[in-house]
Amino acid sequence: MRVDVSSLGARLGVAPVTRFAPAPTGYLHLGHVVNAIYVWGLARALSGRVLLRIEDHDRIRSRPAYDAALLDDLDWLGFAPDEGRHPPLRQSDDPGIYQQALTRLRRSHHLYACDCSRKDVGGERYPGTCRDRGLAEQPDRGLRLRLEPGLERFEDGLLGPQQQSPADDCGDLLLQDRDGHWTYQFAVTVDDDRQAVALVIRGADLLTSTGRQIRLGRLLGRAVPPVFLHHPVLLKPSGEKLSKSSHDTGVRDLRAAGLSPGDVIGRAAAAAGLLPAPKPVPASRVHELFD
Repeated sequence: MRVDVSSLGARLGVAPVTRFAPAPTGYLHLGHVVNAIYVWGLARALSGRVLLRIEDHDRIRSRPAYDAALLDDLDWLGFAPDEGRHPPLRQSDDPGIYQQALTRLRRSHHLYACDCSRKDVGGERYPGTCRDRGLAEQPDRGLRLRLEPGLERFEDGLLGPQQQSPADDCGDLLLQDRDGHWTYQFAVTVDDDRQAVALVIRGADLLTSTGRQIRLGRLLGRAVPPVFLHHPVLLKPSGEKLSKSSHDTGVRDLRAAGLSPGDVIGRAAAAAGLLPAPKPVPASRVHELFD
């Protein structure tokens, strides 16, 4: 499946801002390189701009060493963002932004405290255990947003028409966890809005997050959501996706083995089906993979 760049450009109407948004919770691997290929390749093909955003909302797992390593690996690969590199842009830079967004939600939507753990919730969908308990907000309790029934329809830039029901898929949305950290769903929705991200390019493993982020963005006041494009993710032979925690095909390992930046990018492009076989591709020419 190939991206129809002309159609995507017509939908966007203007040169878009997109973003590369790694989390400093491990080292970059080939799956991240695939995402970088799509982000930089499509941004350049559409005459757009790339924003680098380090998503360190998870203050427990984020590490300065991983933060430094991912910046070093991006520099080595040659993926230079138009914004967010000098100095780096991190979610932790301005936590007040998320508090302000939370205040906006409080004015017109039902938020409630929740003391459920991940084990209590069990699956991906929250069953509404604390919705009507009237718990007081306190530091060791999470904070949820009540989601009403309803469908969210959107046209994915690669996968076509999509339809999701956030209330059925995930239940009431967790905005802040029991450790006081902003959640992924909340932080990225706030950031994409305030940073005027018009094109969100990410792996297909995050497709199920889209409907809830569109809903949350609208509740926060964003009338027109970004265009979303979900590309294939690289998988292990077992069918599991590549993982930072298991050190799968790490960029730093490939560097140590003597591969050049073009070799690594070409290997990732071939693994993603963008090339018939690996061959060196410099970062400055990844847009040619989408011609």
